[in-house]
Amino acid sequence: MNISSIVVKTLPEHINEVVKSLKNCEVCDYHMHDELGRVIITIEGNGVQEELTKLRVIEAIPYVMSADMQMAYSEDELNSHLEVLENADAVPKVLNDKEIRSYDIVYNGDLKKKDLEGFSKTFDNTGK
Repeated sequence: MNISSIVVKTLPEHINEVVKSLKNCEVCDYHMHDELGRVIITIEGNGVQEELTKLRVIEAIPYVMSADMQMAYSEDELNSHLEVLENADAVPKVLNDKEIRSYDIVYNGDLKKKDLEGFSKTFDNTGK
């Protein structure tokens, strides 16, 4: 089970409507808000993909300007990924391959350009 905290942002004049929608929403648990339009909620899911699906529902609520995951926790996934990391080489094989040119190595660290839905499917299946 994954648990993630999300900060939802809206304009102060819409805070009551957004809080009401979040409290009535079946995909999250409301915790608190302030007069500046910031709301703290949590979501749970069986994997990253389910959490992303719930995040999309929250983003679609009227007057929600943004909804950003701040923290995520999953003991089961953490353990499976730690096992994969512990059994892996410290340096990826591609970096030790003298035949590969440096400009042919693809960097995948920029989340803004990633397909998060596709990434979550791969992530959820790691070590299973």
